[in-house]
Amino acid sequence: MLHTFVVYVENKPGVLSRVVSLFRRRAFNIDSLTVGRTENPEVSRMTIVTDADTDQARRIVANIYKLVNVLLVDDITGQPALLRDLSLVKVGANQETRGQVLQLAEVFKARVLDIASESITLEMTGGEEKVDRFLELLRPYGILEMVRTGVVAMRRGAKSPSLASKTMHAATAEDLSVSHSV
Repeated sequence: MLHTFVVYVENKPGVLSRVVSLFRRRAFNIDSLTVGRTENPEVSRMTIVTDADTDQARRIVANIYKLVNVLLVDDITGQPALLRDLSLVKVGANQETRGQVLQLAEVFKARVLDIASESITLEMTGGEEKVDRFLELLRPYGILEMVRTGVVAMRRGAKSPSLASKTMHAATAEDLSVSHSV
């Protein structure tokens, strides 16, 4: 089963390498990996999709938490979430096929980014399955070049687990352990 993890990390050099190395050492294949800054420039957010059963997923979360610079790990598999994939695709399109390619783009709500004499470049954003279907329908026209971002994900609803509450909770627990040891 594919599991989707959202991992908040400090925006520092080497963090991505450590997370990827963890997956490599544990022999888990990363199906999709995206990384970007959050609303806080000191924090980056990774979306990692990997094939794992429930027990393996729990171990992955526990092992990611052991890494330096990791702030929060959220397994959003099975949670109400928005998952999107972006693809840019350059398709062969001459005078005879241009109209058909543009019709497909319209049906799938893809944006036309560039039209040349023998090709059209399209931008498609949607769920992975929708993007896959779109690309499959474009194949007969000849995909000249393609790139995909990988999945980005966010829980639905008003608020995802908060880093502030997580770090507050950790600080409170640390304060309690210090006060109990005195």
